Amino acid sequence: MQLDYVLFERPDEAIVKISINRPQVMNVISRKVYAELDLAFAAAEEDDTVKVIIVAGVGDHFGSGHDIGTQAMRAELDDYPRDLSALGRVEAMDRGVYWRLHDRWRNIGKPTIAMVQGYCIMGSWMLAAACDLCIAADDAKFADRSVRWGGAHHEYPTHFWELGIKKAKEFLWTGDFIDAEEAHRLGMVNHVVPRSNLDEATLWLARRIALNSLYALKVSKMSINQAADIMGQSAAVRASGNFWIMSMGARNDTDASGAQRPDINDRVEWSKQRNERFNAQDSDRPW
Repeated sequence: MQLDYVLFERPDEAIVKISINRPQVMNVISRKVYAELDLAFAAAEEDDTVKVIIVAGVGDHFGSGHDIGTQAMRAELDDYPRDLSALGRVEAMDRGVYWRLHDRWRNIGKPTIAMVQGYCIMGSWMLAAACDLCIAADDAKFADRSVRWGGAHHEYPTHFWELGIKKAKEFLWTGDFIDAEEAHRLGMVNHVVPRSNLDEATLWLARRIALNSLYALKVSKMSINQAADIMGQSAAVRASGNFWIMSMGARNDTDASGAQRPDINDRVEWSKQRNERFNAQDSDRPW
């Protein structure tokens, strides 16, 4: 298994740790990273000696979202092309790197634990949301800036499920960070630990879960996930994803202020500029 951007480690006999290894660009996720993550998940799932999968990011941050402009991403476009037509976006959502890929990871027949430190933004939040559990360092910050950018939300919209309806609306409409303690209070994080203890705490939980039989872990996860789906989780997430497709059509040429949008493959500075009007209001925040 050839992996350039993803580490596949075995910290314990029954545990695999899958880490995005791009700390120099805050572990942003390109199409090649998606492909390598899928290979790593498949390898861990197929190995019956593996009972628990930890998902992590190397360095100071779990991840700052999708790769929207690194040189490495632009260099891989020939091998991992992006169809930006209306049909291409539908296919990316339905059977590409968005809904179907993350839903498949959500339903891997083994417990998955997201180990989150620093930024966990947009596409990286999607990866963490596909995991069963989340252990967060006390410096973890979650955010989806899609509405600031003129869209609906990121492409695997579990916000309403993890945050509740009112908080999902607030954090989408403001684009504000959700800190680790707030994420824990709302239920999207299982435990918050000091940054220095994050690896140890996550591994402790993984080892404790791995004391169970693989069969019991599989069927208990299937039972809970299927119950959640009967309650509407997958259908709602998939349906909400369609609004991402719709919002992309409105975002193609201009942003909310009417300014011309940049090259779709180089949006780093543009995305920072979208935050400026919100940053200017922070000084008089009432809470």
